[in-house]
Amino acid sequence: MGSSVPPTTTPSAAFLASFQARLAGRNAMDFAEFTELALYAPELGYYRRPRPRVGRAPGTDFFTATSSGPLFGELVAAACTTLLGADRAGEHLFVEVGAEQGRSVLDGVPHPFAGVRTIGIEDQLSLNGPCVVFSNELFDAQPFRRFTFQRGRWRERGVTLSHGTLTETFIDSWSAPDFTLPSTAPEGYSLDVSPAARDLAARIAAEAWTGLFVAFDYGKSWAQIATETPQGTARAYHLHQQSNDLLLRPGEQDLTCHVCWDWISDALRSKDCRTITLESQEAFLVHHAGAFLARETAAAAQHFSPRKQALLQLIHPGHLGFKFQVLHARR
Repeated sequence: MGSSVPPTTTPSAAFLASFQARLAGRNAMDFAEFTELALYAPELGYYRRPRPRVGRAPGTDFFTATSSGPLFGELVAAACTTLLGADRAGEHLFVEVGAEQGRSVLDGVPHPFAGVRTIGIEDQLSLNGPCVVFSNELFDAQPFRRFTFQRGRWRERGVTLSHGTLTETFIDSWSAPDFTLPSTAPEGYSLDVSPAARDLAARIAAEAWTGLFVAFDYGKSWAQIATETPQGTARAYHLHQQSNDLLLRPGEQDLTCHVCWDWISDALRSKDCRTITLESQEAFLVHHAGAFLARETAAAAQHFSPRKQALLQLIHPGHLGFKFQVLHARR
């Protein structure tokens, strides 16, 4: 990779003005700052726009487990009840962090919990008392940094503005990260990592709650990120199309990279969370919602229905069952 990547698109006038103001005379900003602007800037950011993002309807960009309708919520409720114990589930408030437009995964779903609360991206993070702290694709939606190993050293990648067009470049005066990069790597190896996701997990863990933490997301271990993803894991989604062009349509497309599960686990462990377990989505649902799955499978044994199809998508390794993982912990 050279010192820059050819430009691909011209940003909107509003985003260009915001980018220029944020740049404040610098030559470039790092990807963490760019992705924070593109995802969360008031009125301009992808997650700040009042529009549907999740689902299969026209105009949406991607689907998640919640796109299966109430079935996913039923499975989550069953699994969390198993992990807490049926006799204690009713003592806990179910809190969904990062809920999409205030909608909960348990909307319309019978559950044993003391109540349901949602915390959106604009809400203050406040957790206390017995809780189920739940999230679905929260951590992969945080700003991330990008590094490339070139000529024997790591270089940070950023974004600059050239003739009204966003261009990817290297930042030679970048600040050293508060984590250790591998001592060496193949030429051109790229790392996409999110200290912001780690820090968010630490803030959640620092709140005065007890009970159960459950995060559905996609990610890898630090060893996998450092050795098995030479092109990095960052990507964009727009109208259900995946792209490697992270500078296209800033504020109008989703930007994401894989979660580093080791970092999330360490953040929880530092605040006295225990029994921290990472499982594939399939394994989590089979292990902890097995009785529900058995009843559902028996009921649908003789016919094929949209509900049965949704169930297969959630647990089958070829669909979401292996692509997504679940990290859960107790405190």
